[in-house]
Amino acid sequence: MSMPASIAIIDDDIDVRESTRQLLRSHGYLTRAFATAEDFLGSGEAIQVSCIVADVRMPGMGGVALQARLVDQGNPVPIIFVTAFFEQKLKERALAAGARGFLVKPYPEASLINCIESALKN
Repeated sequence: MSMPASIAIIDDDIDVRESTRQLLRSHGYLTRAFATAEDFLGSGEAIQVSCIVADVRMPGMGGVALQARLVDQGNPVPIIFVTAFFEQKLKERALAAGARGFLVKPYPEASLINCIESALKN
């Protein structure tokens, strides 16, 4: 039997972070939650997770900057972005750099699960 996928949740909003964590756990995923991209990078989890769900705008390093850092490090972990502040150009940039999803808060739970399942298949 294979281990469940490990998903990192990176969001500065504790309520969003915890509700996302509960949702993913209810679907059988292992989760690790971080308030900042810097906390995530410092944890050593970047090489261990199967997928990342990251907020676009956070204090310090935002989600798109995190994506660029991981790409520069040669880490192809799939990233799904979530944001309350939609910007078409930012979405296009994130998707062009390999993001597997870009969801606007509040989004249907099924949309996030579908993005994760799709990202994990590839």
